[in-house]
Amino acid sequence: MFTGIIEEIGTVRQIQKGRHSAVLHIEARTVLEGLKIGDSIAVNGVCLTVISFHSDGFAADVMHETLNRSSLAHLRSGSHVNLERAMSANGRFGGHMVAGHVDGVGQIIRIQKDDTAVWYTVQAASSVMRYIVEKGSVAIDGISLTVAEVSTESFSVSVIPHTATVTVLSERRVGDTVNLETDIVGKYVEKLLQPGEAKAASSGLTEEFLTRYGFS
Repeated sequence: MFTGIIEEIGTVRQIQKGRHSAVLHIEARTVLEGLKIGDSIAVNGVCLTVISFHSDGFAADVMHETLNRSSLAHLRSGSHVNLERAMSANGRFGGHMVAGHVDGVGQIIRIQKDDTAVWYTVQAASSVMRYIVEKGSVAIDGISLTVAEVSTESFSVSVIPHTATVTVLSERRVGDTVNLETDIVGKYVEKLLQPGEAKAASSGLTEEFLTRYGFS
């Protein structure tokens, strides 16, 4: 589990490509502190497992499914990536619950300055947009952000200068592809409320039950 608060920007130094997979070698410093083989690191919002590390970087496997469903397939040597270690039990929860399991990708369709802030508008598939709600949370390339506006096919976030500076978001341009992870809470609620689901029926958690007790 992650928080969406990026710890540092890493640099891809090498990509070993297999037939349907890859190994990323990423230069980093902060995320190496206390690191062990098998630990999880979110790379642009994608949870990867560390398979080796050294004094100035680490390596992680990227499976076929991950390449298909994320923007990691577009990385090149020299690419910058957002990095975050898994949340520690005694750490501050500064963002929101981010699983590191990308729901899909989106495309930046507009970037607009608003005084000191910058608005990014991202277009995404309906399978992702159904979970995007105004003032809710979304992770863009692993960055915990608040949704400012929502339309049928896109949503916008307003980013403060600090967030842009300490993440790769400042490098993104119109047309770029970004990883998207929606709020996990909404997905669990939808699953429990699906008609005909034995799990929801057996637990007694229904839409009528939630309405009766003030959760409508």
